[in-house]
Amino acid sequence: MFERIKQIILKEFILAFRDPKNRFLMFGPPFIQLMMFGYVATTDVNNVTTALYDLDYSQQSRELVRRLEASGYFTIKYLPESPAAMQDLMDQGRILCAIQINEGFGRDIQTGTPTSLQLLFDGTDSNTAMLAMNYATQIIAEYSQELVPRSQMPTLAKIEFRPRVWYNPELKSRNFYIPGVIAFIILLTCLMLTSIAIVRERETGTMEQLMVTPIRPLELILGKTLPFALISFAQMIFITTVGGLWFHVPIVGSLWLLTLGTVLYIWSTLGIGLFISTITKNHQQAVMTTMLFNMPALMLSGFIFPIESMPKIFQYFTYINPLRYFLVIIRGIFLKGNGFDILWPQMAALAVLGLAIVTISALRFQKRLS
Repeated sequence: MFERIKQIILKEFILAFRDPKNRFLMFGPPFIQLMMFGYVATTDVNNVTTALYDLDYSQQSRELVRRLEASGYFTIKYLPESPAAMQDLMDQGRILCAIQINEGFGRDIQTGTPTSLQLLFDGTDSNTAMLAMNYATQIIAEYSQELVPRSQMPTLAKIEFRPRVWYNPELKSRNFYIPGVIAFIILLTCLMLTSIAIVRERETGTMEQLMVTPIRPLELILGKTLPFALISFAQMIFITTVGGLWFHVPIVGSLWLLTLGTVLYIWSTLGIGLFISTITKNHQQAVMTTMLFNMPALMLSGFIFPIESMPKIFQYFTYINPLRYFLVIIRGIFLKGNGFDILWPQMAALAVLGLAIVTISALRFQKRLS
């Protein structure tokens, strides 16, 4: 039995790595996606293009502008000479933020007179505008607090708060996205390679040859799926290494627990790939069905959008999505250092879901063979 499975595994590895294009497709796209999500797909707001309309040119106004630029969030690129010119810049989409400091700003600060300034934000990109507005508000509030003389501070008790962010103190979005990229790439690899490998046997006519050999259906299933499980596991190690060394994404938890969670996740995704192979007849159908599955799986996983924000009916669909559970596992291990005592519900769900999917897929596969 083991010798027959071994020969099938060797055959699949030879077919997978014989073509240079296949070798590139196994490790090239994962690396490209990692770079894209690490550098491009980010919700961090930096270097917001800003226009400054300063009518005061006082020491106080220059200090405020210096602090805004020193924060790294704002970059002063334009100095319009009128409100109309400032509006034109925003209408053309050349700036996201506009700052107008009125005449007398510095004098009012020196005399203790309440003063004001105007901040304008382009709300076309609402998320970026909101974050930029929060950054500007915080910087201005800190500067304003420093300008108040201690003798004028109220003597009444005040509420002092010191906010802290756990698990991702710098709020780097790449720490959130890169673990998700690992999960999504494993899903893509397992589904695509497994479904295509079995359909290829049917297209080339070699499935009938395998059926007349002493190979049992279970041995054929194991021989066809194990190579892609090993390839997916190698991709996980590769992306995890690059993410940790290049992007400095922390891995706080246990690597052994990450290995166990990955094995359970690969098991369930291989089952889905096997199922796709039983409902498709050729290579094109397998590819299209895989792509049709990937997008809903991504949308209903919590990778981009919080599950809690979805309508209830769609939240129910997430319970049959293996990607949902693995995202909790991999992010919990990477960022929180969660142990088995916390992650066991997700692992149990993956085990049950994987068992059900693999069983249904294997039964359908054996039926197709018979």
